[in-house]
Amino acid sequence: MNHLASLLADLDLSSRIALEDIPEIDLYMDQVIQLFEKKYGSSTRNKEDKVLTKTMINNYAKGKLFFPVKNKKYSREQLILISLIYQLKGGLSIQDIKQTLEGINQRTESGQFELNKFYQSYLKLHEKNIEIFNEDVLKTEQDVKHEVKMLEADEPEELETILLIVSLINISNFYRKTAEKLVDQLAAKKVKKD
Repeated sequence: MNHLASLLADLDLSSRIALEDIPEIDLYMDQVIQLFEKKYGSSTRNKEDKVLTKTMINNYAKGKLFFPVKNKKYSREQLILISLIYQLKGGLSIQDIKQTLEGINQRTESGQFELNKFYQSYLKLHEKNIEIFNEDVLKTEQDVKHEVKMLEADEPEELETILLIVSLINISNFYRKTAEKLVDQLAAKKVKKD
C-alpha cells in the first residue's frame, strides 16, 4: 500500500475532453471514437478495453440519451453530451443518465441553452474533484493503517489492502446512492411540471 500515491497518479484522472479538443465541425462516428480513445484510452483498466464503440454510441442514440444525429455526423454539443454520458455511466444506469440529461438535451436542441458554458463549469469541478479525491484516498489509507495496527494481525499489508478496498467501495456507494436520490428528485420535479 505504500505505492498508493503512485497508483493514484497512474489512474490518469485528469483525462478529459476539453472544449478546445472538440472540433468546430461535425464528426462522423469513427472520428468520435478516435477522439475518445485518444483522450481516455490511457485511463482504461486493461489495454484491450475500448473507451467507446459504435454499439455504445448507437445504444445511447436509441435510448435518446442525446438529441438525434443529422446526416450521420455528431455536433459539438452531441460530443459534449457523449462525454458526460461517458462520465456518468460508471455510476448510474442508462435510465438514470437519460433522466439526468433530458432537460439539457431539450434546451440545447431548441437553442435555449449554452451547453459549452455548462461543460466548462463541469470541467472546472472535475479538476477540483481530483484534488479532493486524492486527499481523501490518502487520508483513508492512514485511517486504514491505524485500524490494522489495532488488530495486531499477521499479514498486515494484505489486511490494509483489503480494508482499503472495502472502504473505498463503501465511499463510492455513498456517492452513487446520493446521486441516485438526486436523479429521483429531478424526475419528481419534472413530473410536477408536466
